[in-house]
Amino acid sequence: MTEPTGEQTRDRQQQIAADLRALILSGDLAPGAQLPATAALIKQYGVTNQTVQRALRILKDEGFVEGQTGRGVFATGQRPYVIRGDHYPRPAADGQPYPWINDPSRDGRAGSSQLIAVGERPAPLQVAAAFAIGKGDPVVMRHQLLLLDGEPVELVWSYYPVDIARGTRLAEDGRIRGGAATVLTELGLPPRNAVDQVGARLATVEEFAALKLPASMPVLRQFRVVYSDSGRPIEATVMVKAGHRYEIQYTLPAEGGNP
Repeated sequence: MTEPTGEQTRDRQQQIAADLRALILSGDLAPGAQLPATAALIKQYGVTNQTVQRALRILKDEGFVEGQTGRGVFATGQRPYVIRGDHYPRPAADGQPYPWINDPSRDGRAGSSQLIAVGERPAPLQVAAAFAIGKGDPVVMRHQLLLLDGEPVELVWSYYPVDIARGTRLAEDGRIRGGAATVLTELGLPPRNAVDQVGARLATVEEFAALKLPASMPVLRQFRVVYSDSGRPIEATVMVKAGHRYEIQYTLPAEGGNP
C-alpha cells in the first residue's frame, strides 16, 4: 500500500487555504486583487462549495482576505511584519520609549506592549545553559505581550542573571522606558552581539489564547542570547511570534568575494 502524502491526509479546506495564502504572501495575489471565483475553485480542486467556503473562512479569520457583497473575495493589505534576523534593539535615546513602540520600519502600524509579569523564577533548561547555571536556579524574568495596531503578535520572556538584575529596574514590576538594553548599558554591560535560534511549532494553549491565533496557525519560536564585553551572557529571551504576522529577513555577507 502506498503511504499517504501530506496533501492526502490534510483537510481539503486547509489545502486550498494554504495555496491561496502562499499566493498572497508571495505577492502574486496583490492587495486588492480578487481571488478566483468559487466556481473556479470548486472545479480546480474537485470539492464542494462548502469546502471552498470553509477555506475562505480560514483566510478571513487570518485577515488575509475579505468578502465584498456582490463582488467577490479580495486579498487585503495585511502583510507580515518583516524583521531583520541580525537586529537587536539598541538602547533608546534619552526620554524615548522601548524601540518596539516607535520602530519606523512598520509602515505606519502602531506598536505597543503590555507587561504581564516580572519576578525571579527558576531558570528553564535552555536559559540555564546560556548563563552556565543550574536548571532551576533563580533568574529575573520579564514577560510581556507585544501588539501591532492593538492586535497581539508576540509573547516575550526575557531572563537575566540575578547578579546583574536583582535590585535594578530590570527586576521592578513596571515598564522600562527605553527598554532593557538601556538598563544593561547603564549597568556597564552594553549589548554587543546576539545569537538566535529560530524554529516553528504548534502553539501551546497559553500562546494560542494570548495571540488570538487562527485554529491552524503555527508560531515562530525565537531563542536569543545577548552578550556583552568579553562574551558575557547578559540576557536570554524567548520570543513566540504569531506565524501569520511575521517574516524574518537575513542579510548574508558573500564569502571570498563570490556573488
